[in-house]
Amino acid sequence: MPYTIAFISLGCSKNLINTEQMMALCRAAGHEVTGEPEGADVAVLNTCGFIDAAKSEAIEHIIALGELKQAGKLGKLLVCGCLSQRYREEIGQELPEVDGMMGTGSYDHIVEAVEGLMEGKKPDFFDDISATSEEGERLVTTPGYTAFLKIAEGCDNFCAFCIIPYLRGRYRSRSMEAVLKEAEELAKAGVKELILIAQDIGPYGKDLYGERRLPQLLRELCKLPFHWVRLHYLYPDHFDGELIEVIASEPKIVKYLDIPLQHCDDALLKSMNRWGTRESLTALLADLREKIPGVVIRTSLICGLPGETEEAFEALCDFVTATGIERAGVFQYSREEGTLAARMENQVPEEIARQRVERLVELQSRVLDAYNESRLGSVMEVLCEGFDPAEGCFAGRTYADSVEVDGRVLFTAAGEVPAGSFVHVRITGTQDGDLVGEIEE
Repeated sequence: MPYTIAFISLGCSKNLINTEQMMALCRAAGHEVTGEPEGADVAVLNTCGFIDAAKSEAIEHIIALGELKQAGKLGKLLVCGCLSQRYREEIGQELPEVDGMMGTGSYDHIVEAVEGLMEGKKPDFFDDISATSEEGERLVTTPGYTAFLKIAEGCDNFCAFCIIPYLRGRYRSRSMEAVLKEAEELAKAGVKELILIAQDIGPYGKDLYGERRLPQLLRELCKLPFHWVRLHYLYPDHFDGELIEVIASEPKIVKYLDIPLQHCDDALLKSMNRWGTRESLTALLADLREKIPGVVIRTSLICGLPGETEEAFEALCDFVTATGIERAGVFQYSREEGTLAARMENQVPEEIARQRVERLVELQSRVLDAYNESRLGSVMEVLCEGFDPAEGCFAGRTYADSVEVDGRVLFTAAGEVPAGSFVHVRITGTQDGDLVGEIEE
């Protein structure tokens, strides 16, 4: 008997791909797939459990879906992903609205789990998180012109503050053949912006081939009819001459690099099991700017790491200004049980950490404003994402703006501009971190 299954995906794009794979498996089994839980036989909530904010969001969704069940508007609730992997016992004991669970190593059991729920069973699938298959069909849910392509799963970095390796397993690359086959299918489907993702794309291939093969993979991907190839994420220790040369020379690779740095203080970097020093990170960014003209750098930064002194924080502020990092996600340190950092002494009071986040965000916004001001009068290529009725104009992104995390370009045009088309926009102003312009005929 076919069932109506509603999928809700929380957290990162890597999680979204797992959701898309589960959706494809359910559809192949004859079930109806939807994004609307009201009226569904089963809601599948794929959760994030990375930091406190993500955990709170997941629990709020569980409670809301439980209320739908209680009102008779939803049949069963299956929770999977990082939250269930991390808190299997707690969810079972404290959230009775959850009818079944799966961990991050068990996505391929989705059909069995859903059908088991409808037969009155209580599915509980938790397989080896370092032995998952990343292959199989996907029901791509992003707009037709943009798609994510996951090239590896897991992480071997074991940063002191991070729980991800314990939730997603060890680093494992997909074969180049499998990645290129999926990329070809996405290209045939009309995807114009391909976004390569993994916890860290830099080590790609080392576990399979004994050497890193990201440069070779990028060269092959650039032979396919994509317009943009975007890279998320490249940790600072994986840049070498060959990789930089490929990024610089391949016109399809957008000159936008998301490089998670987290901090610049030497002592903190060492205690957090991070690569480099302030000197080496500064040198790397300078080298990238010299060899990749026009490159825009995005990073993530953490305020309030254990042992972060006021001097270390001031050094981070100075580093952001001195290096001109155009894009930054600034986060307050989250003390996650099970991590090395959670057991460290010299924990920074939450209020001080919160204040530091506010100060750094304000500082970095001035760097962003300066970048936007530098674009005034220029003509930039923009990927149109459609008409924004709230703004009364079209909206899109430049190479310097990734999906959902960066700003937009708001622009006017004399006629219709289809979503997914590339246009040239003359930048005439700025607005709350966005660029404003008019289409260049």
